[in-house]
Amino acid sequence: MQAVTDNVFRALADPTRRGIFEEMTRHGEQTVHALTRYAGVSQPAVSKHLTVLKRAKLVRHRREGRETHYSAQPQALAPLVDWMGQYGAFWRERFDQLENLLERMDK
Repeated sequence: MQAVTDNVFRALADPTRRGIFEEMTRHGEQTVHALTRYAGVSQPAVSKHLTVLKRAKLVRHRREGRETHYSAQPQALAPLVDWMGQYGAFWRERFDQLENLLERMDK
């Protein structure tokens, strides 16, 4: 599970990859050419970014003739959401302990 979470974090750490993922999430399936226009980087760079996103299972592709179509897989964010949930609970508990301590100090 740790490796999956690491792959998702690594994939989304790059702002261009995050942007490509967000573009597909908002506007649905797109070709490499459309993503290249959106990203403002070269087609080979977009292809490399898509490869990283595919490895993290954040993107799926399908061939149609000469075109490859890519779509975001938002459910692949689940490990990231789980990780954030754990730390959210951790910090809520710590703040509750701090609040209890401060209340005891006021008495």
